[in-house]
Amino acid sequence: MEIKFLAPAENEFLDAISYYNMQSEGLGYEFAAEVKKTIERIIQYPEAWAKLSKRTRRCRTNRFPYGVIYQVREETLLIVAVMHLGREPQGWKSRLRNEEL
Repeated sequence: MEIKFLAPAENEFLDAISYYNMQSEGLGYEFAAEVKKTIERIIQYPEAWAKLSKRTRRCRTNRFPYGVIYQVREETLLIVAVMHLGREPQGWKSRLRNEEL
């Protein structure tokens, strides 16, 4: 399965890595590894996680307060957001057109 990030999702992922690395050396890389594990779980069980809309689901990371919001589109896993769960819970919707929700 091909993995694609929307540009805002990729930016917030990279920003979170930088933020955690500033908090403690290497912590950002641990965060990146946790997001990778989360994406691997999604690929293995794409229908298992909480539905946010008709086509969109969220899988939470285990160690960090983040969720990976995604859609499965044929053979592509589209990462819509890598979001902190305490901030703007509906902010990801503006990244998609209504018919894509």
